Amino acid sequence: MTSTTSQVYPVIWQDDRVLLIEQNRLPNEYTMVEITCCDDMAHAIKTMIVRGAPAIGVAAAYGMYLGARDIQTESRDEFLNQLEKIGETLAQTRPTAVNLFWAIQRMLNTARQTLGPVEYLKSVLLDTAKNINSEDIQTCQAIGDKGLEVLPANPEKLTILTHCNAGALATAGYGTALGVVRSAWKSGRLERVYADETRPRLQGAKLTAWECVQEGIPVTLITDNMAAHCMKKGLIHAVVVGADRIAANGDTANKIGTYSLALVAKAHKVPFFVAAPLSTIDFSISDGSQIPIEERDPVEIYKVGNTMLTAEGVEFYNPAFDVTPAELIAAIITEYGAVAPAELQQFQVKQVV
Repeated sequence: MTSTTSQVYPVIWQDDRVLLIEQNRLPNEYTMVEITCCDDMAHAIKTMIVRGAPAIGVAAAYGMYLGARDIQTESRDEFLNQLEKIGETLAQTRPTAVNLFWAIQRMLNTARQTLGPVEYLKSVLLDTAKNINSEDIQTCQAIGDKGLEVLPANPEKLTILTHCNAGALATAGYGTALGVVRSAWKSGRLERVYADETRPRLQGAKLTAWECVQEGIPVTLITDNMAAHCMKKGLIHAVVVGADRIAANGDTANKIGTYSLALVAKAHKVPFFVAAPLSTIDFSISDGSQIPIEERDPVEIYKVGNTMLTAEGVEFYNPAFDVTPAELIAAIITEYGAVAPAELQQFQVKQVV
């Protein structure tokens, strides 16, 4: 186990390369992976070395630049054609996280709209990727502050339940759902975080709990099926989760198990909040039925380490996400404020690609 550090940055640009925290090795080993080309970045996103919708967006932006850097042509048209192919490669890595596509499109639009020689376009793309990185930290800090404004007024010290990991590791370095938790902790309004372990990849146990320990935030780990019990006992005052894609009507795709958690919260009259940057809202789709749901390797279900959990011959189904209907969500917290899902459309004019 490595020593603690109070600040976590999962995606770092340094010395003409990207450094990623190898999240598959946490919490037992804190290591960095060097990424120097687009194909390596695509592999890192697909294998969840880097994960979490905003962090994937930041990583993809750097991946676009790394790919652009390797294009050997002085023809603007040829450069743009090859850049689009690089975008297609990155877009195939994680189908649900809309921030991935948002970042790719922003990089493509920047290249198309920038005049000058190819080398100049490359330098502008690097600047754009760096801006996406720094903007995400500022955005998450704003989400944390806006979320603090809508948390229950009573009791003064809150216990907040979260699912999966929507913290610094899932963003550029502050967090969405865990950003709200951080802001509550800094303001003296947080008593404790309850973290779902989040089967099957255990991001809550491995990542969220680890992040809280780094900052000294009191955290209690529970299994996913303990949430109803904890709410019935009055241990949970609010639920705050992140999102990988939000439809125009407020239906929200997040890590599998989020939907059932929202149902349990509704049954126990515990407010259920979704925290996400504006870039996570996909105004091109009307509702959650249009959100593609990634299915992952069933080995995540039937095996832990080298240990088989099931009998031979069992079949498996392993969707990575589910969709929480808008009517179960008290508010969606963005950097521009917290609104009811039905009021999301007011933010559409602020979303720039």
